[in-house]
Amino acid sequence: MTNLDDPLVVHTPGDREIVLSRLFEAPAQLVFAAFTRPELLTRWYGARGWRLTECDVDLRIGGRWRFVSQGPEGAQMVQAGVYRQIEPPHRLACTELFDDQSYPGETLVSHEFTELAGRTTVTTTLLYATAKGRDTVLRYPMTRGVGQSYTRLADLLRSTTTIRGEQP
Repeated sequence: MTNLDDPLVVHTPGDREIVLSRLFEAPAQLVFAAFTRPELLTRWYGARGWRLTECDVDLRIGGRWRFVSQGPEGAQMVQAGVYRQIEPPHRLACTELFDDQSYPGETLVSHEFTELAGRTTVTTTLLYATAKGRDTVLRYPMTRGVGQSYTRLADLLRSTTTIRGEQP
């Protein structure tokens, strides 16, 4: 499932999982911050034509997050969840549920940030409640959207060499 023009790598190791990975030219601390700080998330999160209009992050175990995205022709997408694991800058895990979800159950999303020589690989594992849910998502343009979003993140990371304010 790899497109040579898109550095996003996609695997389906189990009947309920999708694993996405991409290398970024930035240290893990900065990449982790881009995943957890609203002022950075609003600059990259979403496929081409989409943008975050609301971005609430309560970054603590049990804390909630909620993103509202606006897309083409007024389309709106709302997703939210609860943080389950926070280990800056190495690991971030949370639940995810969409307001207008077309598949059953909550998804567990785990991000691993692995740095080597100032470059960071993000490996995201999506664990769906059911195999049917995973299969439904694979029929959507989700991987294209994540790929486009990660391209926006790579552009942001190239232009953001330091993190201002508190540490993640």
